Amino acid sequence: MTGIADFPIHAKWPAAFPDRIQLYSLPTPNGVKASIMLEETGLPYEPHLVNFETNDQLSPEFMSLNPNNKIPAIIDPNGPDGKPLALFESGAILLYLADKSGMLLPKDAGARYRAIQWLMFQMGGVGPMFGQLGFFHKFAGKDYEDKRPRDRYLAESVRLLGVLERHLEGREWMMGEQYTIADIAIFPWVRNLVGFYAAGDLVGIDNFPNVQRVVAGFAARPAVERGLNIPARP
Repeated sequence: MTGIADFPIHAKWPAAFPDRIQLYSLPTPNGVKASIMLEETGLPYEPHLVNFETNDQLSPEFMSLNPNNKIPAIIDPNGPDGKPLALFESGAILLYLADKSGMLLPKDAGARYRAIQWLMFQMGGVGPMFGQLGFFHKFAGKDYEDKRPRDRYLAESVRLLGVLERHLEGREWMMGEQYTIADIAIFPWVRNLVGFYAAGDLVGIDNFPNVQRVVAGFAARPAVERGLNIPARP
């Protein structure tokens, strides 16, 4: 591939600005990780809405970019060695954009890996568990008479909030004073759990004041406020 126009996804979402990073996403907790990161870094980009209501994520064009049919995905026309780079998986995208911009990931090797460990904590724990709890609490799962599946995810979600609560004691962000990709990964999911999933009372969010404090600080950042609504829904 030598440019954006060579990618099959360009046929469905043509680039108005082919020299910019192309973002294919939707404002979900995973999707906004990429848009918030792009807003925080100031890297030029062009967003494209992948509409789940019309199953855009299952289209051949999107699956040519991400065979796992999940958002977000990006194409950077100016990737490593000046060649286009296509990426999916929100964690990989955060790491790539941090390296490309030189921002939001510690330069010290030890601190860098500690930030990455919290990114993995979100990807392997917070995202899957909060997402399953949301399904069983708000969506079709709420109609199941057997509450054991919900309660399994509830217990694990509460445990994970406890891990965050203890870690954030005396810290401004996950890495202390430095705001990083770990925060961009974790706190959209906490915000979604309490807001969109309406599970705040269920998990006892008032028992986690440090988590609430940091989520409030996160949501107040101008780049976060913008990124939470990118790409704009119809």
